[in-house]
Amino acid sequence: MRDQLATHEVTNQSPPFADVNLFASDHALQEATARWGAGHAAKRLTAAGAAFGSEAAFERGRLANENPPKLKTFDMKGRRIDRVEFHPAYHECMALSIAEGLHASSWDHLMKPGTPPLPGANVARSAGCYMAIQMEAGHQCPITMTNAAVATLQLEPEIAKRWIPKVLSRSYDPTFAQAAVKKGVTIGMGMTEKQGGTDVRANASIAKPVGSGGPGGQYIITGHKWFMSAPMCDAFLVLAQAPGGLSCFLMPRVLPDGTTNAINFQRLKDKLGNRSNASSEVEFAGAHAWLIGEEGRGVPAIIEMVTFTRLDCAVASSGLMRLALANALHHCRHRSVFQKKLVDQPMMAAVLSDLAVEVEATTILSFQLAHSFDSAASDPRMAAWRRLMTPVTKYWVCKTGPAFAYEAMECLGGNGYVEEGVAARIYRELPVNAIWEGSGNVMALDLLRVLQREPETVEMVLEHLKGLAGNEPHLKAHYDFIQEILCEPRLLDRRGRDLAEALAVYAAGALLRAHAPAAVADAFIRTRMGGRRLQTYGQGFEKADTRAILQRALPAA
Repeated sequence: MRDQLATHEVTNQSPPFADVNLFASDHALQEATARWGAGHAAKRLTAAGAAFGSEAAFERGRLANENPPKLKTFDMKGRRIDRVEFHPAYHECMALSIAEGLHASSWDHLMKPGTPPLPGANVARSAGCYMAIQMEAGHQCPITMTNAAVATLQLEPEIAKRWIPKVLSRSYDPTFAQAAVKKGVTIGMGMTEKQGGTDVRANASIAKPVGSGGPGGQYIITGHKWFMSAPMCDAFLVLAQAPGGLSCFLMPRVLPDGTTNAINFQRLKDKLGNRSNASSEVEFAGAHAWLIGEEGRGVPAIIEMVTFTRLDCAVASSGLMRLALANALHHCRHRSVFQKKLVDQPMMAAVLSDLAVEVEATTILSFQLAHSFDSAASDPRMAAWRRLMTPVTKYWVCKTGPAFAYEAMECLGGNGYVEEGVAARIYRELPVNAIWEGSGNVMALDLLRVLQREPETVEMVLEHLKGLAGNEPHLKAHYDFIQEILCEPRLLDRRGRDLAEALAVYAAGALLRAHAPAAVADAFIRTRMGGRRLQTYGQGFEKADTRAILQRALPAA
């Protein structure tokens, strides 16, 4: 009997990747927060890293994704209710992230008028989001939008006075009720209509004023949104055509008198990934909403929100890539093949090291961007960085993610391809950040608009990077390549993607040279700017110090 059962003994398998402190085990994350003004948050982030990396947290993530939300359009008597039901694990993820302040902590100073923001507030919040998304990615959609919505709400002081205190609460309140009686609120967004999402000025939803209308005034909206994110939120920022043109409105789920607004959800989208999060198609059947700013200024108003969501897209992709790397490295340290641990096989060490320097590059670029959000008001260079590098960073980091996740999955072999592990979920999750809030071409067009309208912005950023790059020959050659693109303005409309990638890689290389260990910086610069175009990971690392790179990426237990 013992011989028969011997085949059921589990050998040569890695232990579960769980109960990992996602902050304490991540040197690059710790250094980024300290470098860019959030050192004061280290103790809190260490505690958050333990919570988000616990076995219980990863189990919440699994349950939330295996039990996706369901739309209940009607009650049993045929009355419209338009409620979205979630598994309890999703609510637990939301409660943990909101208690940590990830939905709004960078705006805490608004509760004390005249008080400046805490130094490094966006960096500290981004660090928390970077770890929370490793626990579970879908719930970060309403977390991101709620944080970003504050930027737009501030454009209408009376509306801000009523809503922002509720947003800043650390209490997660999923009840369906008017905002005035809730402990805390979340805010979603609806821009995309059937005819397309990129050209929002083609929106066909109609907003008619109640009485005289105007800033802060009430309107009745009739129309349709092909995508409206997070339909369980308490209110939404939406675009619609007012008499004065495309305008931005705040549309609550429950009206001030306690009645349900005429927001009729048609269905939840069946998505490739991001399955724990509800994304909806909706009709506004005479829904009440309040104007943010002036009629005809809808795009500038909503762009305030979109800019913050693009930062979160980059941070989120970096965080998911970090989880994919750590999971692969953990597995390869325990798995043996040909009488050696996988991590000690030269080609596998090269692949893992290549993945590690990619994560380091996306992380340093994302957190430099977060720092620019903290410093733009007082530092013209950081204001220029935020304007130019938001689309550049979002473009490159988010586009890097899907191919990265595939390679990390391959490091686990068949164990990565099955649904029991986290690798398959990461792989499905990463494309959304490249698509959401502006796909690759939209980011490239945004970059080109900056070049046309603010050429001095590009000069300031490149001058800053030149100082970090020094005389490193590969960086100098890459700088010349960027100048070559910029000197051919007739071709820029076709080379926007070339320029976005070139700027991102140059910025990441210069930042790594200035702040990362030589083993990491040299490997990234040599393989990304050395002249040889590499199609897959693990090439060009024959001279790299792979042991040092991997020990930094995830210290061995």
